Amino acid sequence: MDSPPKFVTDLIMPEREGGYLKGQETRELILRTALSILIEEGYRAMSMRRVAAACDMKFGNLTYHYRTREELVRALFEAVIASYEVEFDAITHVPDLPPEERLQRVCLLILDDIRSKKTTRFFPELWALSNHDPFVFDRVQDLYVRARAPLLAIITEMRADLTPEECEIVSLFISASMEGMTIFAGHEKPFEPRMPEIERIAVLSFCNLVRTIRSEDIAGLER
Repeated sequence: MDSPPKFVTDLIMPEREGGYLKGQETRELILRTALSILIEEGYRAMSMRRVAAACDMKFGNLTYHYRTREELVRALFEAVIASYEVEFDAITHVPDLPPEERLQRVCLLILDDIRSKKTTRFFPELWALSNHDPFVFDRVQDLYVRARAPLLAIITEMRADLTPEECEIVSLFISASMEGMTIFAGHEKPFEPRMPEIERIAVLSFCNLVRTIRSEDIAGLER
């Protein structure tokens, strides 16, 4: 590889029609503050009044930009996933890069990012909440559909002989396998120091899987 993967630490701010620079800066402050509260204190602490106070603004000023908590959460999720999509897009559009190497880079980016405090705190918080909150459940499902899209595109390119449904289930398996490492090797978790070894095993395993799995293997797993 030309350079090692990097953590996905920034937010890509959702665009709004019209508006002005100061308003965009205020919305960015609100979303960054909301994300910080979620990471440090948990989702339930991220109330509208808590965000307003942390931004040192009046509650009415906050609701001018985000009328409800759901609207704020939707914008925050959009900003988070967009940051990943930018990184994925940069990898998947490297000229003349073989699809297997693109697969490796995407996997390494995800596994490296798992070690960041943001990712280790942000996503498990959402997983737990999605079990009880239908709104968050829908947002999380949409988030992961978009996050799996680069994997699905690469797998489809590598394995034109598999059906779209088979490519989708392989991409889901790879994505879920990596996300599961968050609990064990994420930020300050017991196996974080061994993440480089886990990354090598994961990339080797996933590339071999995509190269060799057959339709009958997948059908056999369903029974």
